Amino acid sequence: MSRLADWKREYKASLKSSDTEETFDLIFYRPIGFFWAKLAARLGVTPNAITIASIIIGMGAGVAFYFNDFWINVAGMLLLMWADSFDSADGQLARMTRQYSRIGRILDGLSGDIWFVCIYVAICLRENVTSHFFMEHTWFIWVLAVVTGVFHAMQAAMADYYRQFHLYFVKGEDGSELERASCLWDKFHALSWRKDFWQKLVLMFYTNYTVGQEKRTPAMQRLRQALDAAYGGRIPLAFREKFRAASKPLMKYTNILSFNTRSFALFASILVFRMPWLYFAFELVVLNIILVYMMVRHERICRQSMTWIPAVGS
Repeated sequence: MSRLADWKREYKASLKSSDTEETFDLIFYRPIGFFWAKLAARLGVTPNAITIASIIIGMGAGVAFYFNDFWINVAGMLLLMWADSFDSADGQLARMTRQYSRIGRILDGLSGDIWFVCIYVAICLRENVTSHFFMEHTWFIWVLAVVTGVFHAMQAAMADYYRQFHLYFVKGEDGSELERASCLWDKFHALSWRKDFWQKLVLMFYTNYTVGQEKRTPAMQRLRQALDAAYGGRIPLAFREKFRAASKPLMKYTNILSFNTRSFALFASILVFRMPWLYFAFELVVLNIILVYMMVRHERICRQSMTWIPAVGS
């Protein structure tokens, strides 16, 4: 009984936060990810190794989606689900063993992007040989894929940023992976291209990624500056709880812009409708509407929060 209680406590500790966890993840991916994480910890496998394995498996899923064959596509679906269970496991293992690293966070973010690049290419190649319209207009599906990919990257980046900002108020800096571009640039300039080439190259891309997130959230950045000026790194609990309550309803939108909703739409377009290009339409129309709504509403919350600082700080 005590061993089961220990496992339950360990499983709960491997989660980010009840505020940000998606229901389907809690039911399906997190328990499977916890199993993989426990096995990896026993075998001495690192979180980054699991992430790399998830990238390879996800790429295999992309290849399977090229074929216009139902059962091969089902195999691709299972591979993608396996890859995502590994994507869950790497973070859970990192939290269980405290093996945190910036390169791990970057790899974790890149893994999903690499999966979907392979899936996009597979869809384009498939449509060019199975759809009469795209066979006659070969260029169109590729342009559609590139535009969709640009918005996909923005959706994923902003969903992650809002989630980390929320976790900052829930758990503080130790429980969040929220970064500042100014601090990242300082670390970038402290490295040498000659001695630290790969580390500096990765940090350059990651810093520019963070710069993009900050540029799209001006009200959030003003709030962060005001909080620093008023409280330094010790934001009062009353303010944190008030902001958490305002921000929590938006977490469901960050989850919609994450993996599960995308995968359900992808599986439906390929396995049910047998028209893979519908997935691009879903991302461009439905997910972009959610993205805009989420950004506008979060900026409004941040502007409103600015008025709380004097009252809370007095």
